Amino acid sequence: MKKLLKILIILAALGFFFYQFSLRPLDASSDARHSIKIESGLSVKHIANLLQEKDILRSPWAFVLYVRLKGDEASLQAGKFVLLPSMSAKEIVEILHTGKADEAIITIPEGFNVHQIDALMVEKGFIEEGEIIDCVKTCNFSFFEFLPPDKGLAERGGIVEGYLYPDTYYVTKDDFEPKFFIERLLTTFRKRVIETHGEEITKSGRELHELLTMASLIEEETRTDAERAMVSGILWKRYDDGRGLGVDATVRYILDKPTDRITTSDLNVNSPYNTRKFKGLPPGPIASPGLDSIMAALRPRDSKYWYYLHGDDGLIRYAESNEEHNINRYNYIK
Repeated sequence: MKKLLKILIILAALGFFFYQFSLRPLDASSDARHSIKIESGLSVKHIANLLQEKDILRSPWAFVLYVRLKGDEASLQAGKFVLLPSMSAKEIVEILHTGKADEAIITIPEGFNVHQIDALMVEKGFIEEGEIIDCVKTCNFSFFEFLPPDKGLAERGGIVEGYLYPDTYYVTKDDFEPKFFIERLLTTFRKRVIETHGEEITKSGRELHELLTMASLIEEETRTDAERAMVSGILWKRYDDGRGLGVDATVRYILDKPTDRITTSDLNVNSPYNTRKFKGLPPGPIASPGLDSIMAALRPRDSKYWYYLHGDDGLIRYAESNEEHNINRYNYIK
């Protein structure tokens, strides 16, 4: 009896040791999130090594042993998961076993406007169509001091249009609320733009809203990073000179025609967002610009050019005069 008790004590001690030094979380205090893709057909050993490489798992061999002892080796699911270093091996196995994670990965692309964000969240199954659109028009975001005053701004996207920072977010479905999600995007804008580049924004002599509106035009009008600063310089030069900006993207925005061909009737639409008809910047951003476009608006490149266009081949052509611009249009756009 004493011998059996001694064996049980030893086994209990070994089990405690096994958990404490092998199966417990790698970093219980960490709130870091890692997106992990488990390919179909991967062995438990390969999965364990992948988790260690991503700094999620304390001990690959302990993970493998734990899975095999539980008999879960064949039931681990393939897929994309969000895992944390604060998870124990048991919690990780449970997620991989059920094929479900507590969080989904939502990426807001650069250049998306409020309507496109709404459509994305509908596609991902988080909301019914129009919930984010309704919220930006009715929810109170006045405590975000950098937002412009609500004076009928942004006929389509409310006062938050352009301020919803494009990035990757981890979101839970069970307690998802459009207002809280929008607030997260606004908070990220504050951290990434205002807190990081606030001094440069102040020194530029431009208002934040003015800069962000220009950045949204740059986001929509350029196709490569190399074009951003040059197009910024051209648009700011036209703006400061009192010339019309002539940006087709603003017409597309107000008419919700992201890809369809713009007609002569479209170009005559009576809206302050129509920069083909009215001089100056539109009343607000037409999309959420990425940081590269924001920095291009802050740091325009001087040049001799006043015009630009993208040819059918996707390449940009610059021109010093309207005559040269028309020649480029004739030569490169069919």
